[in-house]
Amino acid sequence: MSQRKYILLSEELQSRIIDDKNSGWVNPYRFNDENVLRRDMNHDKANLWRPAFVRDCEKIMHNPFYSRYGDKTQVFSLYRNDDISRRSYHVQLVSRIARNIGKILGLNVDLIEAISLGHDIGHTPFGHAGERKLDELYYGETGRHFNHNIHSARVFDKIFKMNLSLQTLDGIICHNGEMELETYTPEFYNDFKVFDEKVENCYLKQECNKELVPATLEACVMRVSDIIAYMGKDRQDAIKLGLIKDDSDFENGDIGKINAEIINNMTVNIIENSYGKPYLKMDEEFFEAFRKGKKENYEYIYNNDKLSKVYDEQIYPMIEEIYYRLLKDIQDNNTSSTIFTHHIKYINEMTKYYVDNMDYEKIDANDIVVDYIASMTDDYFIDLYKNLFPEGNYKVEYIGYFK
Repeated sequence: MSQRKYILLSEELQSRIIDDKNSGWVNPYRFNDENVLRRDMNHDKANLWRPAFVRDCEKIMHNPFYSRYGDKTQVFSLYRNDDISRRSYHVQLVSRIARNIGKILGLNVDLIEAISLGHDIGHTPFGHAGERKLDELYYGETGRHFNHNIHSARVFDKIFKMNLSLQTLDGIICHNGEMELETYTPEFYNDFKVFDEKVENCYLKQECNKELVPATLEACVMRVSDIIAYMGKDRQDAIKLGLIKDDSDFENGDIGKINAEIINNMTVNIIENSYGKPYLKMDEEFFEAFRKGKKENYEYIYNNDKLSKVYDEQIYPMIEEIYYRLLKDIQDNNTSSTIFTHHIKYINEMTKYYVDNMDYEKIDANDIVVDYIASMTDDYFIDLYKNLFPEGNYKVEYIGYFK
């Protein structure tokens, strides 16, 4: 086993942070609760025991789809293994890492937590593989794109209409965990019209999703923490499942190669370069190691033939069959279909106490189908396929505990 390396904050910065804390220093670049903006400012007013972004955290955790995180793929589908990450664990890791960084930088940790907890709620079953297939089908029918980050905002803002803050919603749509940057500089705005334009542009042009820039430093912290949270953890999981032998193929670099090293060293370097600044930054050497580390994850893990084969041969055809079956059921007004009994009825039931005139079933049929499929857990999806197509051509086998 190679020698592990854990770096420390410089003594100079540690002394400065302690002095600032003792003197009551407030970061001028933090987002303050009193500046929160909601679509309906007459509701969800902050109080002493439920500040503005604590309210957002609680709204997110009480969203009906939140518990579905527990059975959604993070990276590895169709394994019965309690020790590998599911999406629920990932959002907790992101929240923990982001709060640690944000607290030392003097940022609003409640806003950071809200963004972290909500950022992936729009993810499909079967992770990014499911997302790519759903985008393909949705675009083919409507000329509009599906992106899980944009859909996460839709869950809170359009489907359940939970009156989340603009700041939380902005952080959610801008969290793109596939883009690493050496410097993260927020571009402030405080207008829902701007937010709505950003969202609509992402539906129309795929490249717009890659151009989103967070409005707050808090959202920038969560965005980089998303990558920190999955880079080393996915390596751990891949080793547990035998997809890779060990971590010997990964370069050490300045950030390290195992989960604990990556989290510590990235956290320290970001704090060292960002304290008191209006941006987040890492050293050039760290950024290059960070960028290369993510590239290595793609090479050895995410593009692994053992993972892609089951998607190509089984999951993708199943998603397509389910999509068009559900779309036809809506068009035929087949109210006995699960898209009515399990989804439309459920949305109406869960929102009737606080949303007037929802009329959810009157929106475009493709949007309803996408909402339903994106909300599914992996197991639910597999069972739904069996229910809709008892004699279907496709079948997936889970790799069990004793195989």
